[in-house]
Amino acid sequence: MPLSLNEIRARAFAFAKEWADEASEDAEAKSFWDGFFTVFGVHRRRVATFEEPVKKASGNGGYIDLLWRGVLLVEHKSLGKDLDRARGQAFDYFSGLKDRDLPRYVIVSDFARIRLYDLEPDTVTHARLLLLAQGRGSDPEADSKRFIEFPLSELPQRIGVFGFMSGYEPQSFGNEDPVNVTAAEKLGALHDLLNASGYSGHELEVFLVRVLFCLFADDTGIFERGAFRQFVEQRTAEDGSDLGLWLAKLFDVLNRPKERRAKALDEQLAAFPHVNGKLFAEPVAPPDFDSKMRDTLFTCLVLDWSRINPSIFGGMFQSIMDAKKRRNLGAHYTTETNIMKALRPLFLDALRAEFEQVRGSTRRLNEFHARLAAMRIMDPACGCGNFLVIAYRELRLLEIEVLRELLKTERNLNLDVLALIHLDVDQFYGIELEEWPAQIAQVALWLMDHLMNLAVSTEFGHYFARLPLRKAPTIIHGNALRMDWRDVVAPQVLTYIVGNPPFSGARVMSSAQKADLAVVFQAGVALLDYVSGWYWKSLDFMKENPRIEAALVSTNSITQGEQPDVLWAPLLAKGLRINFAHRTFEWESEARGKAAVHCVIAGFALADRPTKVIFDYERPRSPAQAVGAKNINPYLVDGPDVTLPKRTRPISDAPAMTFGSMANDDGHLLLTDHEKKELLAAEPAAQTYSRRFIQVDELLYGANRWCLWLADAPPGALRNMPLVLARVRRVAAYRKASRREATKRLADTPALFGEIRQPASPYLVIPRHTGESRRYIPMAYEDPKVVCGDANLMLTNATPYVFGILTSIMHMAWMRAVCGRIKSDYRYSAKIVLQQLSLAGIVAKTKRDHR
Repeated sequence: MPLSLNEIRARAFAFAKEWADEASEDAEAKSFWDGFFTVFGVHRRRVATFEEPVKKASGNGGYIDLLWRGVLLVEHKSLGKDLDRARGQAFDYFSGLKDRDLPRYVIVSDFARIRLYDLEPDTVTHARLLLLAQGRGSDPEADSKRFIEFPLSELPQRIGVFGFMSGYEPQSFGNEDPVNVTAAEKLGALHDLLNASGYSGHELEVFLVRVLFCLFADDTGIFERGAFRQFVEQRTAEDGSDLGLWLAKLFDVLNRPKERRAKALDEQLAAFPHVNGKLFAEPVAPPDFDSKMRDTLFTCLVLDWSRINPSIFGGMFQSIMDAKKRRNLGAHYTTETNIMKALRPLFLDALRAEFEQVRGSTRRLNEFHARLAAMRIMDPACGCGNFLVIAYRELRLLEIEVLRELLKTERNLNLDVLALIHLDVDQFYGIELEEWPAQIAQVALWLMDHLMNLAVSTEFGHYFARLPLRKAPTIIHGNALRMDWRDVVAPQVLTYIVGNPPFSGARVMSSAQKADLAVVFQAGVALLDYVSGWYWKSLDFMKENPRIEAALVSTNSITQGEQPDVLWAPLLAKGLRINFAHRTFEWESEARGKAAVHCVIAGFALADRPTKVIFDYERPRSPAQAVGAKNINPYLVDGPDVTLPKRTRPISDAPAMTFGSMANDDGHLLLTDHEKKELLAAEPAAQTYSRRFIQVDELLYGANRWCLWLADAPPGALRNMPLVLARVRRVAAYRKASRREATKRLADTPALFGEIRQPASPYLVIPRHTGESRRYIPMAYEDPKVVCGDANLMLTNATPYVFGILTSIMHMAWMRAVCGRIKSDYRYSAKIVLQQLSLAGIVAKTKRDHR
């Protein structure tokens, strides 16, 4: 167990005083470093060795004064010796070390001075370190930024820089630290080797989660610093033959209270703490290791796991089980920035504001603290738990601020701060469809709990840890849309629902997902995105506890086109209110292999907040602009709660809009310029049946495309055009091979487009999809001899008045407000955008005004 910072500081004062006048390297250097390790509560003999033999870059042999493999190398000199020369000597040893033993830190000292190098800014490889040893690949300015030097007398003030020894390393919780990706990659390599050996499935998942915990525990003070690495290194054979059995024994020890352990238990195993928390409770057969697997585990052991950010590492760790995801490792976690877009307006901003109001009042601070401890948060699609982990971290940080204020207001009462830590992981609940991420979510919350306990220890100077683990989050492996959420948590105790349900649109859902939605909804399933089910299930909970508030990240299509009327109208009828919203933005990972989806966030409840906020984005990647609102409707705009039902006919006497004609031909009736030229050169008669064909690219960008329009071609004409006939036969074969009965029936008329809607008079063409950066949707009149494809919409009998209205800025504003979207691009809908518009009335008024 780590020492408290107060104890470390006291030991540092005593150590500096004891060694203030020492000068002789040969006589006392070993005692000096034994004492130095003791300052930080580390038993030097358990982690580091003196006089480690090694071959230097020159080929000559040498002895490292002190080596803590993978962590620290020390070169010690007598008083007054040149520390720059000592530095060169230290780096000269690196060529003789294995990669896994290369240290991150180097200390050179002459008793009176201590110089600490942190090599992390560099890629620590043999090639790099050899250059450093030879005085190349660096410059004095860079070196000066790489080390810190101070006199021994300042050690008590400098203990913070030795966090790698004490376990009190500062946490930035940033997404950018590459150690998160590196660590996941190393575990991925171990996973692959174990899986290839036949150790797979549930056993592999449980084993890797336990290894993750031990790696983290080894670097953060849960275990004695380096105890896990030392155990693996010292007790297991190099060929790996007994590693699985030793790990199984260790896991059993971690699951047992000390009083229930065998009296004759191996001393090294007995030193490990009781972890509990059911993490090591399930009996799982150990894997069989070989030397390569053991070496791979060592590549994990040498990383600094104290720098892992549990809120994003969980997602990366999850992705190692999926080879496709691992190719873009880092693309499959949710960035903290995006998570905070839901958490801050849901409760964090309000809590921060309330905390500012209660500062200085002991009674109100205690009441506020009690409210924090009473909060219960559920993510019913929790994945690897990143929403829950970040929410827990933020609440624990706020609790630290509360305790800091209480110490100010009651500084004369000698408060026991550690006894006032009330928040714990059992305040969090999750549901996850897959077992593997469900296990990760639970462990990630424990890891964050320990990091926050270290933050408490750093803040108040007293070591605080929760071992054995007595409380656990409730993370249930199950289908959230089919199970009763009351089996996870009682609605009466729940405070918030938050999360990021699966991004599956209505048209791309699997049959299983459609069946899930059918359990929740009685009608309208075919039009709804998968996330809709979570809104309905959340409403069920709110009916039993109207104080519950929720925020769900959703595909932006639930606020566009046809879905608002199907989803939101019934929700609003049952009393649901939207209290804050993020309009369309890009839900993007900041890691390599970026994965982006266009999303919205809806914060909702049965209770109506007096102050509502809409976060708007000029572009999907732009910063959010917060705007106050009186009411937020299903389109996430400030306006009355109205929704537009899908209409098959216009609400007024206006021209009908239809899709263009659909070929359904696998491309055999369509021609490029080159294909048309070749065909007409061989069969000039095909000129009669060749027509210009327009889809979106042809309409917007002037591309040329042609089609064979054979609606009026007699059978004899086809027999006289064998190349055209061959194309028609390929269309027939394609349609016959289809799984859709309707397409198979079209094989009887292979010379015709699958759906023909071509008008006999000039018509107005509107592209169904256009880029969101366009101020106006381009529209054009076309001759009836030009065949319009189904990527466009057609308006027949469109007068100049109609054309003027449809191309007006007014209509563009209407379209942007109610149309569907693909990502953030416009998806013009006749049944929503045009049919709802009283076009005839507008035309009549325009005519009157014109007169």
